[in-house]
Amino acid sequence: MPKFVSAPEGLPKGTFAIIFGVSLVTAMGNTGMISVLPAIGRSIGIPDPMVAAIFSLSALLWAFSSPFWARASDRYGRKPLMLIGLSGFMASMVACGLVVSAGLLHLAAPMIIFGMFLVARAVFGLFGAASNPATQAYIAEHTPPEQRTQSMSALAGAFGLGTVIGPFIAPLFVLHGLKVDLAGPLFGFAVLAGLMLFVVWKYLPESSKMPQPHVTAEVSPGASGAEAKVKERPMWRDPRVTPFLIYGFIVAVCQTAQAQTLGFLIIDKLKITPIEAQGYIAIAMMFGAVAGLLAQWGIIRMFEMTPRQLLRWGVGVAAIGNVIVALQPSYAAVVAGYAISSLGFGLARPGFTAGSSLAVDMHEQARVAGAIAAVNGVNVVLAPAFVWLYERVAPAPFVLCGGLMTLMLIYAFRNPQLRNAHPQPATRADAAMATLEKSDEDGA
Repeated sequence: MPKFVSAPEGLPKGTFAIIFGVSLVTAMGNTGMISVLPAIGRSIGIPDPMVAAIFSLSALLWAFSSPFWARASDRYGRKPLMLIGLSGFMASMVACGLVVSAGLLHLAAPMIIFGMFLVARAVFGLFGAASNPATQAYIAEHTPPEQRTQSMSALAGAFGLGTVIGPFIAPLFVLHGLKVDLAGPLFGFAVLAGLMLFVVWKYLPESSKMPQPHVTAEVSPGASGAEAKVKERPMWRDPRVTPFLIYGFIVAVCQTAQAQTLGFLIIDKLKITPIEAQGYIAIAMMFGAVAGLLAQWGIIRMFEMTPRQLLRWGVGVAAIGNVIVALQPSYAAVVAGYAISSLGFGLARPGFTAGSSLAVDMHEQARVAGAIAAVNGVNVVLAPAFVWLYERVAPAPFVLCGGLMTLMLIYAFRNPQLRNAHPQPATRADAAMATLEKSDEDGA
């Protein structure tokens, strides 16, 4: 863990380093795969939109399973769920490596390889989702409200650092001289996940601040108190959280669409083979990742930005970056535009994550983390549509993303929950009550 990333107050540095490592390894593997996926798809003969669709089934399973894993972490603890998530990630990477090897050796038709790739990646979506709500809830349980924005941005920084390291080391795992060269990174990331799995199992203590089970009562019309139907309200229907989730979904859609289209754009712009373009793709992705880290570890802390400020500045900067990529006068301009966009996304995502966390009570942290994970997962389903759009009109996906970011900027100014988001309420109870009262006023 970098020295300039400090553990939250109340959480030992070693414990935070392990949690940081869980997020880091997952981000390394996912972004490393994204960086080599265009080359893999074109080498095997899978159409570009279908290459992007490889993540879609996994994303759906991630979105649907995240709330389940969030509830399970309340019942069984944070550490067991992290172990399940890392195990799913490792198994998925091994399976993906075997499938890619079969495709590169032409042991099956491209469409059969595509179907097998979908299933192998689905293992991550189903089981890998277990770790994310657990890590966020672990941090939230040991962080006072006034430090929540910085703590969440530090955890988000693990993903940012992973997006730097993943594309950088992926070419180092390429098995040069072998026909299955592009499968090497997938096996390499599986080994790293296995090492992290051992570290969590051996050294991570279970959280000492486990919440008590909590339900929200909903009474059917005409029912007596004894006949009241008690159940948990889904977070996406909670007026305290819904605006943050809408904002986060649109931001995540645009960031994912840009990242998954970038490799094809660079290959086509430079007019070189997929393998030759791998280094250029890695450089572009690393510049974007460094910009995201600058936002999360530098700008947010230096200026002590509030969620409200992050929600506004983030999408404004991201809109500018997407316009620059859309114009794409040169490779350097594409890299610069991607970096600017990543800077904006690096501001926006901690804003909606911290804002969501601060909008609910402590016993609801795992559930809101599950909702955030679902938002971050399901957005990938739309990526193939952006790649399809890129094949028809190259600048169109980036113009569309720029427009969506502009709409989110307006939304951040006009929506009451986003407009009034703040990281330092007097107490967590006051923050939750103020948000509920404001929602009641708007609906009256």
